[in-house]
Amino acid sequence: MSNINRRTLIKSSLSAAIAGTTFSRAAFADAEPILLGVSGPLTGPNAQYGTQWKQGFDLALDEIQAAGGINGRKLAYTFEDSQSDPRQSVAIAQKFVSDPRIVLELGDFSSPASMAASPIYQRGGLVQFGFTNSHPDFTKGGDFMWSTSVSQADEQPLLARYAVKSLGLKKLAVLHLNTDWGRTSRDYFNNAAKEYGAEIVVTEGYIAEERDFRSTLVRVRDANPDGLVLISYYSDGALIARQARQVGLKQVICAASSVYSPKFLELGGDAVEDVHVGTRYFPEDPRPEVQKFIAGFKKKYNGLEPDAFNAYSYDAMNMAAAVVKIGGTDRKAIRDAFARVKDVPSVIFGTATFDVATRRVKGAMNAELVVRKGQFALWDGKPT
Repeated sequence: MSNINRRTLIKSSLSAAIAGTTFSRAAFADAEPILLGVSGPLTGPNAQYGTQWKQGFDLALDEIQAAGGINGRKLAYTFEDSQSDPRQSVAIAQKFVSDPRIVLELGDFSSPASMAASPIYQRGGLVQFGFTNSHPDFTKGGDFMWSTSVSQADEQPLLARYAVKSLGLKKLAVLHLNTDWGRTSRDYFNNAAKEYGAEIVVTEGYIAEERDFRSTLVRVRDANPDGLVLISYYSDGALIARQARQVGLKQVICAASSVYSPKFLELGGDAVEDVHVGTRYFPEDPRPEVQKFIAGFKKKYNGLEPDAFNAYSYDAMNMAAAVVKIGGTDRKAIRDAFARVKDVPSVIFGTATFDVATRRVKGAMNAELVVRKGQFALWDGKPT
């Protein structure tokens, strides 16, 4: 072969390779995305959690698309605002099930909102991926219900052990959201605390919209506990801590992982100093999955510190991607793929694999934290 022909062949091959690369990129950009449906709160009392979900989703999607998407197609989602209201979540479920483009659903935020819609997803054969649904009965709704949320049956005994065994508290007052989640959490906590040898001297429920807790806290003060346990979200938990100090309650405060957020520190100020929290996520964890997530989040959101709900949604989108890579776009195959995924990199779990019997992920991390100098820190074993 002459040098001229060889150069022509090389040039033609190189041009073909470049053209093929361009075509692949164009095909990726032009292909219809694989669509997920999200049911969650964008307005109403839990709207901040929907915002946090979107931040975590979008960070994960940036990374998924940069790695080539799912089998050459982008992954995308449509977010319907349920206000975490069961009536709205049911209507959204009907919409998603009837839309053939949607291959998998994520949400809702609260277990009651999700569980109200579960029968529709089960009958429609669409996986309901309740990644913040900790109610132990959520995954009992059918074989299309899967969750990466730690069940309250597992989480609340960890908080009880922290309060009673680690901190040595023996007389406890428990304040809880008077929702299905709050009551279920209360029951698991109280039972575990009693098994560890503590006495529950008073239990008080409150509604999500409540803002004045002082009369309740006076009753708590009069019961003379040595510890106050909050089964709350971060906004109401911070407000209770503030008002507890105002009525003279100086006892140790312990709180469920649902308060774990920079917002809890911001809203609570000095009143949340020395509050103890058990949590599934802690940013000082040196694991590469955690540090990659934090660095990427800060870069995307101008230095904003991520919290646990950002991590939950980030993990959920990555798990959804892993499942769809196996199951494709067939709804039944996606359901079956949840049982097949193994060791998916995860902020919350290290590596995530499902227990097929419970349809929940095995082996969540647990960190015992305390607020010191306005920051969450690993508890050092020293009394408050």
